[in-house]
Amino acid sequence: MKKRPRATLDQAVVDIGRREVGDLSARSFARRLAASEDLVLRLEIYKKLNGHRGCVNTVGFNADGDIVISGSDDRHVKLWDWQTGKVKLSFYSGHLSNVFQAKIMPYTDDRSIVTCAADGQARHAQILEGGQVETMLLAKHRGRVHKLAVEPGSPHIVYTCGEDGLVQRLDLRSNTPTELFTCREVCGTHEKVVQLNAIAIDPRNPNLFVIGGSDEYARVYDIRNYKRNGSHNFGRSANYFCPSHLIGDANVGITGLAYSDQSELLVSYNDELIYLFTQEMGLGPDLLSASTKSVDSNSSEVTSPTVVTADDSVTPQVYKGHRNCETVKGVGFYGPKCEYVVSGSDCGRVFIWKKKGGRLIHVMKADKHVVNCIGPHPHIPALASSGIERDIKIWTPKAIERATLPTNVEQVPPDRMAWFSGDGSDEDEDYSYDDDFYDDDDEEDEGHGDSSDVDSDDDDVDEDDDDEDDDGDNSDGGNSFSGDYDDCDFTLSISS
Repeated sequence: MKKRPRATLDQAVVDIGRREVGDLSARSFARRLAASEDLVLRLEIYKKLNGHRGCVNTVGFNADGDIVISGSDDRHVKLWDWQTGKVKLSFYSGHLSNVFQAKIMPYTDDRSIVTCAADGQARHAQILEGGQVETMLLAKHRGRVHKLAVEPGSPHIVYTCGEDGLVQRLDLRSNTPTELFTCREVCGTHEKVVQLNAIAIDPRNPNLFVIGGSDEYARVYDIRNYKRNGSHNFGRSANYFCPSHLIGDANVGITGLAYSDQSELLVSYNDELIYLFTQEMGLGPDLLSASTKSVDSNSSEVTSPTVVTADDSVTPQVYKGHRNCETVKGVGFYGPKCEYVVSGSDCGRVFIWKKKGGRLIHVMKADKHVVNCIGPHPHIPALASSGIERDIKIWTPKAIERATLPTNVEQVPPDRMAWFSGDGSDEDEDYSYDDDFYDDDDEEDEGHGDSSDVDSDDDDVDEDDDDEDDDGDNSDGGNSFSGDYDDCDFTLSISS
């Protein structure tokens, strides 16, 4: 029998002693242990959840942490008992295309679920007694809706943003969405719409929400301004965030946003890196200021606007090593006090950095192609991840050996900058992957989640999923859901 190596948990041993003599509370002990880098380095796959018939575009835990929710190109939403790998409930979402996000509303006994999708819809699903599910349309966008945000602590309030630039506030007690504003460019004519991919709400101040999309700025808004002044001028941001070197860069855009429990703002850029901003790093509400250049009163010269930049001495923390070129990737925090930053990558791996200092500490192979979503467990050191493959990986610190960084982690290629240009068609895109990032080249690529293979007629959708492999084992099952990558959560209408 292989002996377990001597643990390198000196601090944990000290903490155990402090806990036993009453110097460290049980809650503090649990939090410090969950944040241990040693446990992060022992994360490995605990279980694979099989059952979807397309790419899994959204994954997350409920508030108690005993259920994982997922949504897929197959237009179904599933609730899993992740410890056993069994599906507790599977239902047709009502969407006509790929489900991009599914969230359980707080304080609803896991019976109220909101979703958004490539069909531009936001929908509400209610789980009734006996397991029946009723779904209804909440709001529509003219373009895909990649993300929605649930107001912390509220079982009723949801925000959506879409590729049409529209931001909406939804109250599940009302049948009418509130259209807040359409996001437009900062410079130029202010007529160009910013196509939005991400939205997040500050957990410490739920009045504040941030949006990001096809330009370089993360924009923060205060909903209290709308409540006081109505829609008049509400489209004006309360604050902007952007690394100084990216201001004016037309080749970048934002794919993921997240707030920490300390109101730090995490921003993930396509074809670039991930940045962590504190509140003092904001550029303020007025990016454009009139030039102080003096001109003759008879001159026809027009004063041009000047972009105000942040103090160069205050720079955001940067996280690098991953690739974010091909898909709309999220980004997030991990740990009881957001001690780590996590992201997926085009190389099919999960990347974990120390939040403080930006040091890359762990890289885990999680998909044969691309990892898009990572959901941290709310209480214990565990993660869920998903991507182009049709399963969900659950990660727990069960490895005997501490992981070491692979030798072939590459920096973001400087020449991959074609994402936010073009007319929005992804039909001719050629998605290729670096074979050096995989050690299972003998496995044949199966095709992943072209939703055109699923009949869009609601009556033809198998809502009971009797033909799916829901028994939680790690086999691929007997389902065939062939197709190319065009309809996965792969592209923006601004050209991926």
